[in-house]
Amino acid sequence: MTAIFITTNEATSILPGRGGLFGRLSDAFWRHPKLLLFLMLTPPLLWLGIIYIGSLLALLLQSFFSIDDFSGLVNYEFTLSTYAQLLNPTNFDIIVRTFVMAALVTIASALIAFPIAYYTARYAQGKWKALFYLGIMLPLWSSYLVKIYAWKLILAKEGILTWIFEKLHLSWLLDGILNLPVIGGNSLSVSYLGTFIVFVYIWLPYMILPTQAALERVPGNLIEASADLGATPRQTFRTVLLPLALPGIVAGSIFTFSLTLGDYIIPQIIGSSRLFIGQAVYTQQGTAGNVPLAAAFSVVPIVIMALYLWLAKKQGAFDAL
Repeated sequence: MTAIFITTNEATSILPGRGGLFGRLSDAFWRHPKLLLFLMLTPPLLWLGIIYIGSLLALLLQSFFSIDDFSGLVNYEFTLSTYAQLLNPTNFDIIVRTFVMAALVTIASALIAFPIAYYTARYAQGKWKALFYLGIMLPLWSSYLVKIYAWKLILAKEGILTWIFEKLHLSWLLDGILNLPVIGGNSLSVSYLGTFIVFVYIWLPYMILPTQAALERVPGNLIEASADLGATPRQTFRTVLLPLALPGIVAGSIFTFSLTLGDYIIPQIIGSSRLFIGQAVYTQQGTAGNVPLAAAFSVVPIVIMALYLWLAKKQGAFDAL
């Protein structure tokens, strides 16, 4: 058998370059893929660096200035006196109030979200699971302000909640709750309890979804093995289910805690006249014109969340996002 080899000088392994501007650009991107990656990443990185990080650095810089008590103008000299003002009883009370509210909302959201997420992850199938996702996501599709003002009407003294208590002859119970010295008020719509209820309602989906995702990753045979080894349901929950679901719970808490910590609209519409950090920032920057103190207040949630994210990372929360 004779092998025949055909060679030609015109045969090439690389096609000739294409003409035109777009053709030359396409050839250049094909030969230099890192150039295309650089051009794609440059605009968002510039946006992140200049608009977001740059504004945070400018905010941090403003917090090291002070306000002149006589003229009301900003004194552009480095000082820590503005941060010292955060330790004043009034300002420190705002920080503590906001932190406590964020912590309570996070704990309540976790307690409510876990059984819902567990049922969906372990038992819901097909249409029921789709209905679950629809029920959780549906409130997120409506307007944020509409939901808050709807709750304002529900919690008002003449609202539907008061009407329900009256029809059930439980007005004494509602009055007793409103007479509590810390969480009460003239009505639920002007009380810390009302603010707490609305916070939990608004941020609850952000706790349910990560928790449900973490529970779905728990192998069912581990729970069965725990029962086979003689563990009670309570022991199985404490030693098997909860540790494996904890990253999802912590991941959800990042959302509920941070969103509550920085929100100023809900306390502005529902709640008492006592300020939260977001309201204090708005008041100092807008009404009082004390930009350095507003910047110092803004740094507080950043520091708190930085510590919280560090602890959450140690719990493996980012693996559940």
